[in-house]
Amino acid sequence: MSRALPPGPTGLVVVDKEAGWTSHDVVARVRSIFGQRRVGHAGTLDPDATGVLLVGLGRVTRLLRFLTGLPKEYTAQIVLGAATDTLDSSGQVVGEWDMTAVTLEDARAAAAALTGRIQQVPPMVSALKVGGRRLHQLARQGIEVERAARTVRVDRFDIEATDDPGVLRATVVCSAGTYVRSLAADLGASLGGGAHLRALRRTRVGSFSVDDAERIDALGPGSLRAPAEALRDIDRVTADPDVSVLVARGRPLERAPLGATGEGPWAVVDATGRLLAVYERTSPQSIRPAVVLVSR
Repeated sequence: MSRALPPGPTGLVVVDKEAGWTSHDVVARVRSIFGQRRVGHAGTLDPDATGVLLVGLGRVTRLLRFLTGLPKEYTAQIVLGAATDTLDSSGQVVGEWDMTAVTLEDARAAAAALTGRIQQVPPMVSALKVGGRRLHQLARQGIEVERAARTVRVDRFDIEATDDPGVLRATVVCSAGTYVRSLAADLGASLGGGAHLRALRRTRVGSFSVDDAERIDALGPGSLRAPAEALRDIDRVTADPDVSVLVARGRPLERAPLGATGEGPWAVVDATGRLLAVYERTSPQSIRPAVVLVSR
């Protein structure tokens, strides 16, 4: 009689993705390193981009939806005077302008106008689905479809000069779903010409920064973070032993006795700090389980 395969490790790894790797490549490599079939990531990074990619293993894959919405921070270079069909340096140049007269003050004023809550049209090379197909798949076939503008939030769009004429250094802090390549293109257009993005690096997802991240070839058992650590950016409440039993059974709870203030979601942990479940708001008084990680 054959035995069932062991479930494999559960936890979060914070990867510093290298250029040339797709997010899918990273997931496949993590599966191999940890011997875990259930692996997913919380937010795609383009192959040319580098930086922080949150990868969940085992039961933490069920928690990734609470990580995808975390704010992001990026650094990048914006090349003025040339627009490309992909809005970044991987594409073909589709327009050129003389923008040598643009000053750093001009660029900073244009960037300031692109901060706050803005409307942004997703690029054709994004992973967004339209009609059941990803936009980048359609783009590779030479198909362009109409995309509705979406509201995104840009908290910071800082511009600095570089030693390379016509190239600006940008730092962007933004909501999930914001396309930095579109910000670069919009900046160029607002300055009377065009621009594209290069050297994109995601430096932070929520509180997870590049200082927390490891390259793929450095990952090992010590890289795995506990489920409670994976959810360190959401509100946390501690359940006493009696309430922990109810949580393990997936029971709805009253907010006040648990101390669940705010809008949620809430990571519910026991006295040892072990993550039991994630609860969401159902009414001003009640919360219900969205994900239960333990059972009785």
